[in-house]
Amino acid sequence: MVFVTPRAVAGYSPVDVTAGRYMACGLFAVAVMLFMSWRGGGVAQRTLPTARQAVVALGLSVLGYTGYYLLLALAIGDAGSVLPTLIIGTIPLWMMVLGKPDHLHWRGLWPGFALTALGLGVMVWAEQAQSVAHVIEHAHFWRGLGFAVLAMASWTAFGLLNAAVLKRDPTVRSSDWANWMGIAAGVGGLAMWFAQGSEWDQLVQRDDFGRFLWVCAFTGIGAAWVASVLWNVASRHLSPSLAGQLIVSETVFGVVYSFAWDGQWPALAQWLACGLFVAGILASVRAHR
Repeated sequence: MVFVTPRAVAGYSPVDVTAGRYMACGLFAVAVMLFMSWRGGGVAQRTLPTARQAVVALGLSVLGYTGYYLLLALAIGDAGSVLPTLIIGTIPLWMMVLGKPDHLHWRGLWPGFALTALGLGVMVWAEQAQSVAHVIEHAHFWRGLGFAVLAMASWTAFGLLNAAVLKRDPTVRSSDWANWMGIAAGVGGLAMWFAQGSEWDQLVQRDDFGRFLWVCAFTGIGAAWVASVLWNVASRHLSPSLAGQLIVSETVFGVVYSFAWDGQWPALAQWLACGLFVAGILASVRAHR
């Protein structure tokens, strides 16, 4: 949904959308920590980070949360939602190349890599005519693609570093790490809004302010906190090369949801590309097993 929601609140700036999403995530993380503390009869030591863990969580939250999503929102604002989705869709390829375990041979990973790359190529080919038209009509198209590339690089670095941190410290629960990251992202979102966000009085006077709040809550809780817990669990049990390959499903859903938002069906080539993505996932799972 993160590829569609910026279009649902298109009149709001990327900074407002990003800050609102992660402030919602941070508030939810605080609520979860307070609930866990109340249920445990006090603030448990394991629910609070050390100074080093807090600094790491803050840095990773910029790479994978606030910084990444701001770049993605800027890309979608300039270039639409489909092509940035495709750029983000190369993350599994980079994760596979950079996160391959030493015991795995390249010959086992090539089928999944090739299927994913072929699917991406088919999707780009299917979008070529639309892209050319968009370049002509939209002066900021190439700037949007640049933002998408930076977003891809930011999240790739986050995926690799986050997995390394979690595996180095197995005593930290996935939910605790998601809370710490969420709070760090909430602080970053608040600072971002104070620095570059719209005036509060201007926001609340808008007719679609209720939709804006709903979008922030939906993406902040569902697509940030809940997704973070699940991703942390996956990162602990899977190598980055396989976990990264599995998130190619984000590309499939991003494309399908974008077409659903536009009220049209994907073309045959786009369905074929999605099928190749899924086949690449299955091939990669088989290689790692």
